Amino acid sequence: MSGAEERLAALGIVLPPLSAPRGNYVRATRWGDLLFLAGHGPAPDAAGERPRGRIGAELTEEEGYAAARRCGIALLATLRTELGSLDRVERILRVVAWMRCAPGFEATPKIANGCSDLLAEVLGPDVAAHARAAVGVEMLPYGLPVEVEAVVAVR
Repeated sequence: MSGAEERLAALGIVLPPLSAPRGNYVRATRWGDLLFLAGHGPAPDAAGERPRGRIGAELTEEEGYAAARRCGIALLATLRTELGSLDRVERILRVVAWMRCAPGFEATPKIANGCSDLLAEVLGPDVAAHARAAVGVEMLPYGLPVEVEAVVAVR
């Protein structure tokens, strides 16, 4: 182990097993040195549960941030499965975070930081520096509060 894999272990993060996609798509598509990751909801907690609800209504900003962080864990699980090691990630190029928000909720960038901060902690700030969109929406699949997709340059 080295780099990202060591940081992941030091943080005590255990990547969850991947479940089958819930539709006619794949979790990741590679084109040359680019890996396009489908939208990922929050990884399940120790009890196998995922958060549900609207940020700014049923969920607080802190709970939204934590849900976005768990989306980052789900993205890392797919990256490791696709690449064999997180150390093969050259750079996170783009992240798009979709958040199910209560009307008038404007702090979507703070929520998206949950995923961005996790990626920086695990991959390192230079590798994880990315362009990003943080979009509030009325509904996400299965009532999830956050869904995150990414484009990654790989070695």
